[in-house]
Amino acid sequence: QVQLVESGGGLVQAGGSLGLSCAASGNIFRIHEMGWYRQIPGKQRELVATITRNGNTDYADSVRDRFTISRDNAKNTIWLEMSSLKFEDAGAYYCKAGVVASTDYMYRELWGQGTLVTVSS
Repeated sequence: QVQLVESGGGLVQAGGSLGLSCAASGNIFRIHEMGWYRQIPGKQRELVATITRNGNTDYADSVRDRFTISRDNAKNTIWLEMSSLKFEDAGAYYCKAGVVASTDYMYRELWGQGTLVTVSS
């Protein structure tokens, strides 16, 4: 069994910075692409940033140049550094990972439980 655990959400003033982390644990053979997604009530979950195992990144246009995703394959962990935060960045941030488990070598896309980011004036 593999779990994703996010941390680092909280309250931040507009214009401020905040960092999120997501660590995968369990029976992991390999993790492929990992990423961060954001969801606000009544809306679909949307991509914020992704990173491949080789470190190739992709960002939503709305966060490009403000957010940075990074990864440590040895630690099965990704981070999202968010700066110049705007009100529209608020929401529940979810970590997603494409994981091959060592128990059955099956590929699964897994989600974390989410962490809330609130941006205040």
